Amino acid sequence: MENQFKSLVMLFTAALLVSCNGETKTEKPNLHSTEKEAVKPVVSHVMTKEEQTRLTPDAILEEFITGNKRFQSGTTTVRDHSKQARKSAPGQFPKAVVLSCVDSRVPVEDVFDQGLGDIFVGRVAGNFVNEDLLGSMEFACKVSGAKLILVMGHQHCGAIKGAIDDVKLGNITTMLSKIKPAVAMSQDFKGDKTSKNDEFVKHVSENNVLYAMDQIRKKSPILKEMEDKGEIKIVGVFYNLTDGTLQFLK
Repeated sequence: MENQFKSLVMLFTAALLVSCNGETKTEKPNLHSTEKEAVKPVVSHVMTKEEQTRLTPDAILEEFITGNKRFQSGTTTVRDHSKQARKSAPGQFPKAVVLSCVDSRVPVEDVFDQGLGDIFVGRVAGNFVNEDLLGSMEFACKVSGAKLILVMGHQHCGAIKGAIDDVKLGNITTMLSKIKPAVAMSQDFKGDKTSKNDEFVKHVSENNVLYAMDQIRKKSPILKEMEDKGEIKIVGVFYNLTDGTLQFLK
């Protein structure tokens, strides 16, 4: 027994010496350095007046499409938002204004891979147009130089479902009345016209975007004139929550 014990001690000692000498020691990666490199901000630039002036509505739209592809693939631009916030504080020159739903699953800047100072964002449940949002769009385009208006509806929109179901609840009732025209536009749908039918909800959502675009043109002579002159472009899009893709509407 004593001899066996001594043999075990000798084997343990030999193994310890090998480890200390580094003969079998595995090098550990410098995780701290790797992680630091991975989160290193690469963009702190903000849009300037000169850059905004050079852009065209079509170029901005193409940039949004490319940015969305980065969003889908998980390769969005790494930005230093702290520096961007400080740089943009003296003034802003956004390239576009996006009208979106308030839905928490629709991160507008991320969907198009845009940074601080790049876009104006107006949000209201159901992404409909009212006087306040029209005024905001006129400020964004006529005063601040934005060249693209993008109206974005989305998949599984609760406000659309509420309008379909004719929900009555406090101020929500009045809010949903702004979406009811899209429900009326969608009665040609072949199939179950209820909020439980995802295809019908999508159909109403798309018509709601088209209706909002029509209201912009009808109720804002300023924006209509800018569009007619080619100074801005008004575009409608449907956003899919499940995969982050965009469907542009005509």
